[in-house]
Amino acid sequence: MIMGIYQLIVKRIYDLCKEKDITPNALSYLAGISQSTVKSILNGESKNPGIVTIKKICDGFNISIVDFFDTEDFRNLEQEFEE
Repeated sequence: MIMGIYQLIVKRIYDLCKEKDITPNALSYLAGISQSTVKSILNGESKNPGIVTIKKICDGFNISIVDFFDTEDFRNLEQEFEE
């Protein structure tokens, strides 16, 4: 099954939390966004996080937006749009 962009964003956040040993609550603090915002993204209540929110999440992980989206999963998604 091919995941949509929303599912890939959630997966990427979870992967980065694991990789950097950061809890979602700690991420909210580091990103300067509310815990409820992070929770709503990860639990599927907010299916369209804005680019500003994604940028803040990237800042919390200390990575660029390019690094956030530079994964095989997102490259495969891009190919799906082209086909």
